[in-house]
Order: sequence, then structure tokens, then C-alpha cells
Amino acid sequence: MDKILPRPTDISTPYWEGCQQGLLRLQSCNACGAHQFYPRLFCTRCQSQDLSWRDASGHGCIASFTVVRRGVSEAYPAPYVVALIDLEEGPRMMSHIIDADPETLAVGDPVEVTFQDWSEDMKLPVFRPTAA
Repeated sequence: MDKILPRPTDISTPYWEGCQQGLLRLQSCNACGAHQFYPRLFCTRCQSQDLSWRDASGHGCIASFTVVRRGVSEAYPAPYVVALIDLEEGPRMMSHIIDADPETLAVGDPVEVTFQDWSEDMKLPVFRPTAA
């Protein structure tokens, strides 16, 4: 069984191209400086449409997480960790935590991005714990 694949749009294509290159890219507002995720047509802080793409640090911390103990299909073997990550740049994104014992994770733990093949053509950002 295959995994569900995201569908890039005209707005999100630079994000997905960054993932393929091993870069986490965020939209940045040229008017107010805010970063945002997920990609949009306008800044969610000041409503400016003057947006550009910037490489993110890839560092953040766990805001919340859950351990999935029964996968939805054979394509998603359990257990795995789904987490909300607060990025250093400000946005919060949902992703997976890899290379970690789910029983020892905690809210506030520092994490860093890496990229995992999701299909032959697509990589997704996932996070792993880092030293504090």
C-alpha cells in the first residue's frame, strides 16, 4: 500500500523544491519580517502580498506530540510520533519525530529537521531530537 502524497500547488512549489534539496523553506513577509507556514498568498500578520522564500534554520522544539501505536495501514508502521514543532523562526508545523524513543520524549525537547523519502519523487521534513 502506498503512502498518501501531498499535492504541491503553485504557492507551495518552492517549499517542496526545498525539501527535495534538503532545505526547510518558509515564506517570509518583506513588509513586516514575519515567517509563516503553511504557504499562503498573503502575510497572516500584516496581510501584505510581498512575500519571499527563506531557508529556515531547521531548529525548533516540541510543542505537543502523540504516539500512534496502531498505524492506519501497512504503509504507516507503528509506533510513530506525530508532533507539533515550534520552529525558531516562529511558525508551528506538524511533522514526525524520528530516531527517538517515544517514551522519553517531552514537550519542550529541542529538535532539528532532516528529510525522509516519502516516494520516489518526494521528500518530507521530519525532526529528530538534538542535544539541549
